[in-house]
Amino acid sequence: SQSVGKTSVLESLVGRDFLPRGSGIVTRRPLILQLRTTRQPPQNQPDSSTADSSAAGQPVADNQREWAEFEHLPGEQFSSFEAVRREVERETERVCGSHRGVSDQPILLRIFSPSVMDLTLVDLPGLTKVPTGDQPKDISERIRNLVLRYILPKSSIILAVSAANADLATSDALALAREVDPLGERTLGVLTKLDLADESGSAIEALQGRLYPLRLGYVGVICRSERDSATGLTFEDALKAEEEFLARSRSLKPVASL
Repeated sequence: SQSVGKTSVLESLVGRDFLPRGSGIVTRRPLILQLRTTRQPPQNQPDSSTADSSAAGQPVADNQREWAEFEHLPGEQFSSFEAVRREVERETERVCGSHRGVSDQPILLRIFSPSVMDLTLVDLPGLTKVPTGDQPKDISERIRNLVLRYILPKSSIILAVSAANADLATSDALALAREVDPLGERTLGVLTKLDLADESGSAIEALQGRLYPLRLGYVGVICRSERDSATGLTFEDALKAEEEFLARSRSLKPVASL
């Protein structure tokens, strides 16, 4: 769903800022993100990072073993994750235009880093109900069908991201996941904005396994907000703040280690 912190969750897995942010539908094409563990520096290939010599606030010296590649730019390597973000935006606009329409044509991005595990994720447009501006009137149906295409295969694990400060009974992500996975066997629930959750709300019950049970369970996170990202809060500092918050919270402490 939109505005639930999906971007922050994906960026936390990489430890870098590399995805477009903003209001409304930001992810307008499927982004197939392939994470690859490596301890080898990139080969001498053309670097498309332009003059930007930093990645998410880190000097290149600390980033020399991390790089990214796009399938549509064979042979080019990006050592700047800010340049990766710009390329995602550019390639999205090339296919979708400057309007807020969506396309089922995916972008394939590979990130090589010693700090990630071998994993493939697909970032999909957030579910929406009401078209805004000059969006197509059937934008909701288009996005729904696009998401269904990726979550229908039984080999897929569904990462259903919902905001912890909202009633999970209204979660579009969980509702759609349940349509294709009624027994909750391959859905992993992620509850963001845990610091804003009501102590007696549905998020706490879900983390305790008492509400909408899922075989893979739920993970509660705080993650960085857009403001945190804009002010330069590092992923390490955000994780430390999250740990401190969970240690202080009386309602969350019992489930903090689950």
